[in-house]
Amino acid sequence: MRFIVLLGPKHSGKTSAGKELADLLFCGFVDLDDYITRRTGKSPRTLYIEGPEVFKKAETAAMAAIFEPETAEFPPPLVIASGGGLIDNPDALSLLEHNTAVISVFLDISVKTAWERIREAGELPPSLKTENPEETHRFLHERRAAAYRQLASLIIKADGKNPRQIAQEIFDRL
Repeated sequence: MRFIVLLGPKHSGKTSAGKELADLLFCGFVDLDDYITRRTGKSPRTLYIEGPEVFKKAETAAMAAIFEPETAEFPPPLVIASGGGLIDNPDALSLLEHNTAVISVFLDISVKTAWERIREAGELPPSLKTENPEETHRFLHERRAAAYRQLASLIIKADGKNPRQIAQEIFDRL
């Protein structure tokens, strides 16, 4: 194992649990959205507003750079917190699926929990700025969760657990 990639919807705890897991494993951690911001000088939200394809291209380039064996910036082993919509980016997903050094972990939270966390966070992400944001969220969440379940090497039920508990469960199941 060179990479553990945490997958899941927005606000599922990928970053918080990822940091805890990296501590347990004594390895590095990178948040893909933060890395995209550093590489482009723009937040994922800003890139998405410029165009979903603009964001997907930046996400794919960031993922490719992380997985590049010669990069000194993120030497493996490494825990990676992906973005919530990675499953909708075929090019970035292909990099993940075809990398035999990756263990993918899906942090599965309920539609209700995800919606509550999104609303508590403040401004809705651009993909939910629709006539009925909650229904759009439900549709996206259910479709993406089904795809993440198929992709994941490991599925963790994350509802009602704090980041340390999630990280410990992943650690115990590796």
